[in-house]
Amino acid sequence: MSYYAVLLPLVDQEKSNLVRPAHLEFLDGMKQAGHVSAFGRFTDGSGGLVIFNAETYEDCEALVQKDPYVESGARNYEIHEWGLLWADLKSDS
Repeated sequence: MSYYAVLLPLVDQEKSNLVRPAHLEFLDGMKQAGHVSAFGRFTDGSGGLVIFNAETYEDCEALVQKDPYVESGARNYEIHEWGLLWADLKSDS
């Protein structure tokens, strides 16, 4: 399993507002199915980021293309395979 950081830059604010509930429902379903690790929006309003779990880039892209934001044209997408590293939370002090 690989991790993919998917940027979802805003294209059309009106469409984005309209399909947001469907997008969130989609993400919830993807999370329940084990395909999404995390998601959130950028506070500057420029879009958001989703961390997908998939076997291949093509598998990830197939999932992303089902996102209502992407299907409606409200958002574009940019996929980057992500080398996930867990933070070491131990302190030396």
